[in-house]
Amino acid sequence: MRMYDIIEKKRDGGALSDAEIGFFVDGYTSGRIPDYQASALLMAIYLRGMTPEETRLLTMHMMNSGDVMDLSSIPGATVDKHSTGGVGDKTSLAVVPMLAAMDPGHTFVAKMTGRGLGHTGGTVDKLESIPGFDTALTDDAFLSCVREHGASIIGQTGNLVPADKLIYALRDVTATVSCIPLIASSIMSKKLAAGSGCILLDVKVGSGAFMKTVPEAIELAQAMVEIGEGMGRRVKALITNMDRPLGRNIGNALEVAEVIETLQRRGPADLTHEAIMLASDLLELTGRFDHNEAEARARRVVEDGSALAKLKEIVAAQGGDVRVIDDPSLLPQASLHETLCAPCTGFVAHIDTERVGVASAELGGGRLTLNDEIDHSCGITLLKNYGDPVECGEPIAVAHANDASKLTCGLATLAGAYTYGPKEPPVEPLLYASVTAAGVAYA
Repeated sequence: MRMYDIIEKKRDGGALSDAEIGFFVDGYTSGRIPDYQASALLMAIYLRGMTPEETRLLTMHMMNSGDVMDLSSIPGATVDKHSTGGVGDKTSLAVVPMLAAMDPGHTFVAKMTGRGLGHTGGTVDKLESIPGFDTALTDDAFLSCVREHGASIIGQTGNLVPADKLIYALRDVTATVSCIPLIASSIMSKKLAAGSGCILLDVKVGSGAFMKTVPEAIELAQAMVEIGEGMGRRVKALITNMDRPLGRNIGNALEVAEVIETLQRRGPADLTHEAIMLASDLLELTGRFDHNEAEARARRVVEDGSALAKLKEIVAAQGGDVRVIDDPSLLPQASLHETLCAPCTGFVAHIDTERVGVASAELGGGRLTLNDEIDHSCGITLLKNYGDPVECGEPIAVAHANDASKLTCGLATLAGAYTYGPKEPPVEPLLYASVTAAGVAYA
């Protein structure tokens, strides 16, 4: 079997066999297949697509490219949550401690997460802005943390889905990110290998997401739900709005600080609402509580401070400096700050959210190439978001950087992300639909 023939077959629209997909995944993971051939196949898949069976096979081979986590030692329901990626989407950092506090001793969060991809941020990058926080725990340490503290968040290790780690990085720099079969197989191979019995998928849609339309997002959600349910897991997907940044802060340390504010009941309304919605739905998915009780528990752990205490407990358990929870100013701070002002009076009629994410990366807060290093202190603070009124000359955002040239570049990109209008734009929902094995329910 030759990689050349596999590339040619997919280029011409053919469906790849189990053996061909296995040959690619195993060969690329082991280093026998070079980047340029893997890139060619990824582009062919991006252009030609994959059948549901091909997507399932790709997922299975990726999942089995390394270790598969055994969570049988966890004495309760195991849950996991994944977002397809958005700008300012730091919900996992809030939802994980919320869930651990909502049903202690019975519901456990064993979460494996990733780094930034394209214009979107990654949970691992955000956590690593906390001094000392270890996202590379051994399997035994990970399971011990979950059992003892109710939750743990780790990065994708070399032994867990190594095929995805390699393919994920290559997609980031070959313009093959926004492809439904590749996204579905990437996400579900990690979720299945991580071993949790209940999986909630937050599928973002809009200008700041890989899925630009609701039908596209639903198609991706259905593909992932079908894969997960076929593997005996309880899976639900929510289609949520990413046509505007979530919350006020974009950038790793900035987003950690905003999560702390949210768990202190001082966070932005949209982030608070979405965190409660996600935590409620995931707890409901375990079958232990109905929706009303799950939502009541989500609200209670924020109001009584137990979710914040759980976050501090998890940070301490994974070697992080817990002082940042009480004093977020101890997180990395940028040395340069510049304010963007409104050029006219009116309303923020639209925000090109992807462009905001690119601006944050240009400031130093993300990766523009495979080998870029992230500066955890860089990013953007939004003072005005979609629908807000503005006066000419009024500050609408602040850019944070440590390099003057990057500050100039990022600020120019950020300025181009805003569109203004004379009238207040219509209110947009945060939730469009939910997808389960039973079908699609529109909000």
